[in-house]
Amino acid sequence: MGTSSTRGANGGDSRSTATPDVDAVVVGAGFAGLYMLHLLRGMGLSVRVFERGGGVGGTWYWNRYPGARCDTDSVEYSYQFSDELQQEWRWTERFATQPEILRYLEHVTDRFDLRRDISFRTTVTEAAFDEAEGCWRIATDDGARLSATYCVMATGCLSAVNRPAFDGLERFEGAWYHTGAWPHEGVSLAGKRVGIVGTGSSAIQSIPLIAAEARHLTVFQRQANYTVPARNAPLDEAEYADIRAAYGEHRRRAKETPAGCWWAVNPETAEEMSLPARERELEERWRKGGLSMYGVFNDLLVSPAANDVATDFIRKQIRALVRDPEVAALLSPGSFLGCKRICLDTDYYATFNRPNVTLVDISDAPIEEITRGGLRTGGREYEFDAIVFAIGFDAMTGPLLRVDIRGREGRPLGAKWADGPSTYLGIAIEGFPNLFTVTGPTSPSVLTNMVPAIEQHVEWIADCIAHARRSDRPCIEATREAEEDWMAHHEEVAAGTVFPACNSWYVGANVAGKPRRVMPYTGGFPDYVKKCDAVAASDYEGFSLSAG
Repeated sequence: MGTSSTRGANGGDSRSTATPDVDAVVVGAGFAGLYMLHLLRGMGLSVRVFERGGGVGGTWYWNRYPGARCDTDSVEYSYQFSDELQQEWRWTERFATQPEILRYLEHVTDRFDLRRDISFRTTVTEAAFDEAEGCWRIATDDGARLSATYCVMATGCLSAVNRPAFDGLERFEGAWYHTGAWPHEGVSLAGKRVGIVGTGSSAIQSIPLIAAEARHLTVFQRQANYTVPARNAPLDEAEYADIRAAYGEHRRRAKETPAGCWWAVNPETAEEMSLPARERELEERWRKGGLSMYGVFNDLLVSPAANDVATDFIRKQIRALVRDPEVAALLSPGSFLGCKRICLDTDYYATFNRPNVTLVDISDAPIEEITRGGLRTGGREYEFDAIVFAIGFDAMTGPLLRVDIRGREGRPLGAKWADGPSTYLGIAIEGFPNLFTVTGPTSPSVLTNMVPAIEQHVEWIADCIAHARRSDRPCIEATREAEEDWMAHHEEVAAGTVFPACNSWYVGANVAGKPRRVMPYTGGFPDYVKKCDAVAASDYEGFSLSAG
């Protein structure tokens, strides 16, 4: 970085002026990082993207476990910033598999010539704000150093693997895997005794496929999850032609729904509907499959009584699908529907009817240790050739806190967030100038269709940077008052929903010692976008601008 300084009248140095190595550093090359690079480069900025993986894709580069696929309809789980891109890409299934999503992102990368500004297999280890120079100093695991005016964390919400911390893991003589870091060369479990720990989304997707391959599969469940049928199917040409012809209208309608998805939200509350009407609505959404179950009643996530109607229905479906009443009871959650992410499945419940599948409830008898031959729980040892840990991620804050991020006066982000994350709009953090987080904590993020949420954030951040650069005061920072007001609103809205009631990764309950706080914004995508638009229209209300 080139630096110059001038001598003050009293003999001291006045503020030095510096030319950063690049205008912006972006951390991550998934959906968010790729679009951020595209927009900033289109503004004429110099950009360097750092990606720890060997290719683009983010979560879709790493998550290659059996059955990995999106739980949002593929035609929606895609960029809309380019109509040409929308029209030329052809999704093959309702819910795209990991390889297809990765091919899509590789296509986008090549189509917009993004690869030349990305450094792969490079992990950002430090990002520190240099107050004297008004820039971010970036360090990577290969010893590189880079300075930038702006730093955008496009690290994703589910990219920090929750590593298994069971006693004795190093003694296990078989092979073990984590669904979030699956070997890229693939794994053969044919004829093996396999244990899988966890029954979240990755487990629910992989269990039917592993069961079909393994000699025997033992599933260790701490908490049952609600899962609804995916009803996945190929997309035929006539159906796809209709989608393409009305893509704009579909996208417009999605922006008006709380989750940013095309499926409709029932305008009625459960109480307003007759009992037969409720049953018809539930049956229809179960028949269609997908995440539209979130919209079965418009008060599903705020009314315990409405939620009970839906959960009773799903438990009835489980009892009909699982032949053993005791197993069906174990697979029936006792929590609110939606306070943990609803999962989509293909033959998940039916898999427990197989003679080579055993369900072990560990809610009252946690895993004691991993042994040389398997694992021990409830005083019993189970022997395995392989163990799969489907234990999820240190969600939302984990991807940010694994980088040593330091703001003004060298304050670590981890210290600021010791009691839980606090941000302004999930985009900016007081005390950390010119640092932006794409779909960060307290934004709707994981409670929405992630790609439109990412696009909205990326476009807002790009406009914010353009505003700061035009003002001749390129340093922009959230004020403490704005952050406190946003957090008060965020927590007030969350308190009126079912989300605080669950021990979910939404509140950090899956990671030992993590502060408990509802992390995603629960007020819905449309209201959130209105707030962001109002902030921008009010000359970026809640932000302060300075020379550095």
